Amino acid sequence: MKSQDATRRQFLAGTTALPLIPSTLMPSALKAATGRSTSVADDLARYIGFGNKQSGGEGDNACGAWLEAELESAGFSVERQTLSVPFFDAERSDLVCGEEHAALQPQPIVIPSGPDGITGPLVRVGPEGMSASLAGAIALIDLPSRRWSTALSDAIRRPIETAFARGARAAIVITNGPTGKTIALNTDGREPMFAGPVALLAPEAAAPFLAAATRGDRATMTVTGIGGRRPCFNISGRIDRGRGRWLVVSTPRSGWGSCAGERGGGVAAWLEIARWAGSAATQFDLAFICNSAHEYQYLGAEEMLHAAAPRPEETAFWLHLGANLASRDWHDSVGAMTPLPGTDSQRYLVVSPELLPAAQREFSGLAGLEAPYSSEDLSAGELTNVIEAGYAPVAGIFGIHRFHHIAEDDARCVSAGAVAETSAAFRRLVEHVLATA
Repeated sequence: MKSQDATRRQFLAGTTALPLIPSTLMPSALKAATGRSTSVADDLARYIGFGNKQSGGEGDNACGAWLEAELESAGFSVERQTLSVPFFDAERSDLVCGEEHAALQPQPIVIPSGPDGITGPLVRVGPEGMSASLAGAIALIDLPSRRWSTALSDAIRRPIETAFARGARAAIVITNGPTGKTIALNTDGREPMFAGPVALLAPEAAAPFLAAATRGDRATMTVTGIGGRRPCFNISGRIDRGRGRWLVVSTPRSGWGSCAGERGGGVAAWLEIARWAGSAATQFDLAFICNSAHEYQYLGAEEMLHAAAPRPEETAFWLHLGANLASRDWHDSVGAMTPLPGTDSQRYLVVSPELLPAAQREFSGLAGLEAPYSSEDLSAGELTNVIEAGYAPVAGIFGIHRFHHIAEDDARCVSAGAVAETSAAFRRLVEHVLATA
C-alpha cells in the first residue's frame, strides 16, 4: 500500500467552435439568477455569475454571502471564520524580447520586478535541465505537458528553486497543458515560495521566446502592481440537534478565475445535499462547511479544521466535494476544441475501505467515479487534510478537467444535468452511510 503523502504528491505532479450551451447556463440565465435558488441548475448558474472567485475579492465575498443566505433559508445557523490571504492587482505584467511581446500572469505571492523590469539573457530550462549559465539570466522554465495545478509540485518547484540558486534574476514558467492557455498554480498563502519574481507564460505565446533563448537573446520581464493581504472568510452552517453524531459536508468556493467546472459543480451539489439533509437526516447533527483560500494550498480548509469542525470522534461521516465534480469532456485532437455531452473522466472518487462496495454501486456508469479508490491508497486536495486529521469514514471527489485553473473555465465547461446526476449519487451514498452508522 502506498503512503497517502507519496500518492498525493504523485497525483499533484501529474496534474493539471462550441455546441449549444444549455439554456440554464446562457448569459441571460446568469443575469436572471436572482432570489433564492431552487435547483442544481439555478445554483450552478448563480455560482458562475459571480465571476472571478479569488479569495477575498468581490466575487468570492458575494458568493459567500449568497451561500450563507441559502443555508439560513434551509434552517442552518451560520458563522463566519475570517482569515488573511495575499492579493496582487497587476498594473503591468509582460515579457519583451526585441519585437516580441507577451502578457505574463504573476505567480503569487508576487515579488514585483520594479518599474524598470528585470533584463537579462533568456535561458531555457527543460525537463532535461539547462545547458547555459543562469547567472544574471531570466530562466524560461519549459514544463512537460500535464494538467498542472500547484507550484508545490516537485516538477515545478524544483526547477524554479534551482534556477534562482544558480543565479537567475527571475523565472518565467511555461505551463504546457491541454489548452495552450496559462494554467494558474496554487501556492503557499503565508509567504513567497521563491527567491525572486516568478510569472507564468501561456504555451501558445511561448514559441518566439524559446527561439530567442536558443540564441541567448536578452529580454525584459516587468511585473508591477499593488499587493498585500486582505480578509476572506470560511462558512460553517450547523443544525445542532444534540445527537452527538455529526454529518459533515465540505466544499471550497474560491479559485483563480470563474471556476465554473472546477468549483461550480461542488458548490451546487453541496447546497442540494444541505437542503435535503436539513429535513431528512434528523438523527444526526449537521455541519456544512464552505472554505475560501483554497488556491493558497488549502489554507482555508486548514484553518477550519483547527477552529470550527466537529471533533473526529463525534463525526459519523465526512463528505468532501472537491474539484471537477462533473466537468465536460472535450475533443481536442482534430480541429477546434469541442466540448462533448459526456463528463471528463479525470475525476477521482475516494472512500473509506468499508464504503467501496456501496460507492461502486451508487456511482456505476458515472465516468471516472465508477472505479472508486480506497482512502488508504489515494487522496488529494482538502480531502487529505480531513483524513490526516483522523476523520473516518470519509468520501470525497477531486480532479483536474481540461480548463482547470484556466481563465476560460466558464459555463461552457460544465453541464447542469451531469452535476445533478452526480449530486444524486452522492446523496444516495450519504443515505447509505447514515443508515448504517
